[in-house]
Amino acid sequence: MIIIQLKGGLGNQMFQYALYIALKNRGKTVKIDDETGFVNDKLRTPVLAGYGIDYDKATKEEVVALTDSKMDIISRIRRKLTGRKTFRIDEVSGRFDPKILELENAYLVGYWQSDKYFSQESDIRDIRHAFEKRPQELMSDAVSWSVLQQIECCESVSLHVRRTDYIDAQHKHVHNLCSEKYYKDAVNKILQEYPDAVFFIFTDDKEWCKEHFKGPNFNVVELEEGEGTDIAEMMLMSRCKHHIIANSSFSWWAAWLNDAPDKLVLAPSKWINNKDMDDVYTDRMTKIAI
Repeated sequence: MIIIQLKGGLGNQMFQYALYIALKNRGKTVKIDDETGFVNDKLRTPVLAGYGIDYDKATKEEVVALTDSKMDIISRIRRKLTGRKTFRIDEVSGRFDPKILELENAYLVGYWQSDKYFSQESDIRDIRHAFEKRPQELMSDAVSWSVLQQIECCESVSLHVRRTDYIDAQHKHVHNLCSEKYYKDAVNKILQEYPDAVFFIFTDDKEWCKEHFKGPNFNVVELEEGEGTDIAEMMLMSRCKHHIIANSSFSWWAAWLNDAPDKLVLAPSKWINNKDMDDVYTDRMTKIAI
């Protein structure tokens, strides 16, 4: 059996679910542990249910068995004497590891941020089926519907700016912050090919974006906050014709879900500082200096 630990925000959970689909399509027995990864994360919860997604859930007993983590006195003494006999595999590099797809028994802890893990046609079909819901299934407020109408009626470009958690003391040494120059260069590249482009800005720092992106072709999207807002934003971003993404799995997925053959996807040339993340880039992406 293979168990995948669910953790992180929506984009990360989508990568973990995509690996789950890929392994199932290869005939593996796969389950998801949607509890352990959130024990020490008070800001995030499992959110895939917002897509109406169901998956095989691992029991605590199954997690304990694969990770050799029984806490009875005999098991603890045995581990002291002979070591832990665990099937836990922690992702060390951000690069695609083909051996992951060949495993029979494992407890997988990581983000698995590469479309190389789900490259088969059956993987892509099943993942798109899971995440490409009709708008009426995911959006209920009038604001979202108004934004969707605007997006579909112009040469729309999603522009994702992620700042607040990337500039705090805990994360700023790991995550590069996409600079104003990165966005300016990306916007100019879009305008060279599509002079009538309209930019829809999705961000966690609306005031910064309003200060730095001014003009009639820039629109900071402001949805009503509530349960499902992140999924509504993902839907709206994916409906744009082109994408300027941040070094974020959230906008990565929004761009991937758009399968238009003529889309432009501009991405920061450096993803994070502590891992080799070359395999996070898809064939459809053009790198822009960060």
